[in-house]
Amino acid sequence: MGQAVTSLRQSAVDPNWASFNYDKIIADRADAVVEGLDRALTPPFGTGSRFVWLANTTVAQQCSPELLAQFERTLPVIPDTTVLLLTSVKKPDSRLKSTKLLIKSAQVREFSPIPPWNDKELAQRVRQVATEMNVKLTATAIELLAESIGSDTRGLYSEMEKLLLFAGNRSQPLNPEEVAALVHCHAQNTFQLADAIREGNTSLALELLAGLTARSEPGLRIVAGLTGKFRIWLWVKAMIEAGDRDDKIAQALDLGNPKRVYYFRQEVKKASLEKLQKSLPLLLDLEASLKRGREEISTLQTKVIELSSLFR
Repeated sequence: MGQAVTSLRQSAVDPNWASFNYDKIIADRADAVVEGLDRALTPPFGTGSRFVWLANTTVAQQCSPELLAQFERTLPVIPDTTVLLLTSVKKPDSRLKSTKLLIKSAQVREFSPIPPWNDKELAQRVRQVATEMNVKLTATAIELLAESIGSDTRGLYSEMEKLLLFAGNRSQPLNPEEVAALVHCHAQNTFQLADAIREGNTSLALELLAGLTARSEPGLRIVAGLTGKFRIWLWVKAMIEAGDRDDKIAQALDLGNPKRVYYFRQEVKKASLEKLQKSLPLLLDLEASLKRGREEISTLQTKVIELSSLFR
């Protein structure tokens, strides 16, 4: 979101007139929002547009009738020479009149992390950032980046800057071999480790674990990621065997999109409920061992072997 804000501001504001035409207002109070709306009505000085940023606003979560009326009066008459930006770290409440008004009147962009299992959206994010930063990549290079970076958008921008410097002025797109030589992650993340364990692939699981530890990934963070994934799989498998429909499973897991259940169904298709049930006590024991100060790498290796052996 920070990258998008900077890009939008640079495209709208003349840097020579930025001190006159750029306002950032922490809009967590109604009077601050009103102040921002008033400034948005003011024509810019000099050249370029006026840029008014209402940061950390809560109008899409709660909005008084008086403030809503102010929005209804102001938004239709904001001049074309003004860019009014509202950002929030909280998800908008689609039931509110203020949210409906903003959706109707503005361009809306969401910056929620993409689920690591959604390969299609991850690849689309890589393609979008590559286009934005003018980095040319082959289709297979895009897939490799999506697999390597996962849902770490900040990491994606960092790696893309590296690829941009490497490419220079060349017209040919970067291929997977060039990307693999430069990108740090090399497809080693906790979710792929969980997949390897679930598939009973001990050698791959140990290889992925070695990659994580080589990057100084904290052991407790690895355990937290594994525990979260296996808990979801257990829940999904139990509800499938109970005959529950996808919408009910999505509701139980607090998933906004029931279609995500399809991916979880595919992942647990060959895993038995009994084995998934046994995995959580093993992960709990691993967490307890690390918190007691046991040697991290050997403890992780031992438990990964035990877990993957369970699913053979």
